[in-house]
Amino acid sequence: MRSRHAIALAAATLLAGSAHALDWNGYFRAGPGATTTKGASRACYGLPAEGLKYRLGNECDIYGEFQLSQDFKADGIDYKAVLMTDFWNGASDLSGDDSTHNRLRIEQLYVEGKGFDFAPGATFWIGKERGRRGDVHIVDTFFTQMRGVGGGVKGIEAGPGKLAVAFYGGDTDSGDTAGARRVNVEYYDIAANPGGKLAFIGTLTDSDVGGKGTALSVRHTQDGLLGGGNSLWLQFAQGSAGLNSNYGNLAADSRTKSWRIVDGFNWQQGPFGGQAFALWGQQRSPDAITGEILKQTDTSLGGRISYALTKNFKLLAELGHSEIKPEGQETQKLTKFTFAPTLSTGPGFWNRPELRLYVTHAKWNAAAGNVTGKAAFDGKTSGTSYGAQVEIWY
Repeated sequence: MRSRHAIALAAATLLAGSAHALDWNGYFRAGPGATTTKGASRACYGLPAEGLKYRLGNECDIYGEFQLSQDFKADGIDYKAVLMTDFWNGASDLSGDDSTHNRLRIEQLYVEGKGFDFAPGATFWIGKERGRRGDVHIVDTFFTQMRGVGGGVKGIEAGPGKLAVAFYGGDTDSGDTAGARRVNVEYYDIAANPGGKLAFIGTLTDSDVGGKGTALSVRHTQDGLLGGGNSLWLQFAQGSAGLNSNYGNLAADSRTKSWRIVDGFNWQQGPFGGQAFALWGQQRSPDAITGEILKQTDTSLGGRISYALTKNFKLLAELGHSEIKPEGQETQKLTKFTFAPTLSTGPGFWNRPELRLYVTHAKWNAAAGNVTGKAAFDGKTSGTSYGAQVEIWY
């Protein structure tokens, strides 16, 4: 209950701060579901690595995030205060206030200012901020996410691009990065080709447990492709730094290294839209007992298509195949397919809200184990789920 009281107090403070209109935006998804497997009311299917779970008809939780922001001007400086709360229920078929399945927290709480006389084009900020830089929607993953409690500056004009620098402490909700420190440096908005831009993000990490780390991400975005666009990430991380420009394993030393290539492409041509996704990643780290360097390779390929039969009725289909190959072990494999008749506010792939009915079928091999985590699926290598879902952002 303390977290709820804190959120209420923060919201009241922000509301009282100014008589000007507040901006309110957010996102949530929810809906009932079931499976054809006896003893399992609900199941979702994915492999345990980032970007290896395709989300359509495959989300067993309820999740929402709700943001209030207030712009105001003080002595010629443009300020903005932001408060975002989020709610998550990891077992949405359960009811009641069960703290093992429910989470309500403050996701973002920061203030930024722009227009200072010595750097009029730069924006300075301090607080709790999540630093997301583009996602691949169909796998619900932000491949760059510099979240945490920190402060920094962005929008500094520097040659052909802009510069941003931020420092973060080790404050997280779980406390698993206590005593850690991180610096992120971005150089972005660099014109690379007609309709294309480059961004570079460097990361340095350190912690009281002795782990240091470095990471570098290069992202190329391309607009104007078949009514959509493309995002390509090239990423490297070493030691305690993560591939997503955040913390990794704080105790990891320089022998721990990761690489990743990610591509997300979305399009819209008349009634036909969609998003495609490809990932290749590799991690190398020492075995905890022998010290031998072990390698794991992750791959995924899939996409979602949307076809509008009328302005407000469309058909969605999503197919994805993912693999995890630990060195010296059998490859874990999973294929998932979903079909979803959908009501929407418009015919486009990105039109929301969407009200969906869905059927999802997944197949996996024995090496992947029980991918659902439910006892009813022990020894099984396939599953079928069905249900309804709403998804909205505003």
